[in-house]
Amino acid sequence: MSDVTQIVIRELPTDNLRADHFETRTAAMPTIEDGQLLVRTILMSLDAANRAWMQGATYREAVKPGDVMHTYSIGEVVESKADGFSPGDIVAGEGGWATHTVMKARAVARISDYRPLTHHMSLLGIAGKTAYHGLMHIGEPKAGETVVVSAAAGSVGIFVGQIAKAVGARAVGIAGGAEKCAWLVDELGFDAAVDYKSPTFFKDLQAACPGGIDVYFDNVGGKILEAAMFLSNLKARIVCCGAVSQYDTAEMTSPKGVPGLIVVKRLKMQGFIVMDFGDQDAAALADLSNWYNSGQIKVVEDVLEGLDAAPAGLVGLLKGENRGKRMVRVAPDPS
Repeated sequence: MSDVTQIVIRELPTDNLRADHFETRTAAMPTIEDGQLLVRTILMSLDAANRAWMQGATYREAVKPGDVMHTYSIGEVVESKADGFSPGDIVAGEGGWATHTVMKARAVARISDYRPLTHHMSLLGIAGKTAYHGLMHIGEPKAGETVVVSAAAGSVGIFVGQIAKAVGARAVGIAGGAEKCAWLVDELGFDAAVDYKSPTFFKDLQAACPGGIDVYFDNVGGKILEAAMFLSNLKARIVCCGAVSQYDTAEMTSPKGVPGLIVVKRLKMQGFIVMDFGDQDAAALADLSNWYNSGQIKVVEDVLEGLDAAPAGLVGLLKGENRGKRMVRVAPDPS
C-alpha cells in the first residue's frame, strides 16, 4: 500500500496562528489492530476549536508539537479489523489532517445514505447539531423573544439565527464587516445584524435589540459577551459555545460585571459541547432536516480543495474569512 501524506504541528503558536506552524510529511501507511479501521479521508472539518486544542487539554487531549493535527473527518473504510465494518463503509469520527487515518471502530459514527456528504459536516453534522442543542436546550427561545448570536456568519452562527426564526423568535447576528451583516439579513433572513468592528458597536447592538436580549448564543467571549450581558433582560439565557476571540491571542480579556450582572439580572449562563446532548441527536436531525426541506433553513458551505489547503484555511477561519461551515475536501466522494 502507498504512503500517507500528513500535516503535523511543527511548533505551537504563542500568539496568532500561522500556516508555517504546520509542516507536511510523508509516512508509511499505518497498520491497524483489532477494533480499528483504516480510513481514507474525504472531508475534514476546520473549526475554531482546533486552535483551542493547541492551548492545552480542554474537554479533550491537547495537540502537541509533532502530532498530526487532529480533526473531525468523514472518510471511507479501506481496511477493517472490527466486526460490523467493511471496506467501502462511510464513517465519521476523530481523525487527522492526513490522506488516511486510523480510527477506533467504537468511536466512529456511520454516515447515512443522505447526500451530499458535505451536509454531514454542516447541517447534519457538528455545526448544525451544536446550534440546535445549544439554542433549543439551553437557550430555550420562545416566539417573540430576541435571540442574538455572535460569529453569526460562521458554521454554527448561521444555523442559530435561522433556527431562532424557525421557532418564531427574532434573530440578531453579530459579525465582522458591513458586507457580512448585510448578507445575514438579505440572504439568511436575520432580522438585523451588527458589525462588531464598528466604533459604535454597543449603541448599534442596543438599537438592534430595542426590547433587550432574551437569549445570547456566545461563540466569541471577551468584549462582545460583555456587551450582550449588559443588554440582557431579566432571566435571559446565555449559551456559551466558544470563545474564538480568546483562542488566537496572548492577551485574554474577560467580560466586566461578572458575577454582578449574573446575580442582578438572574441570568442563566451555561457552557456545553455538542456531545452533551448526544442522546437527543435524532430529534435534532429530524427538525433540522424538516426546516431545510421546507426552506426555513439555508445551508452555506465553504469547501476548500486539497489537504494542503488546511493550514491557511484554519488561519483564515480564525480571521473570519469564511461564511458558513468551512471544511477541506481531501478526496472525492465515492462513486
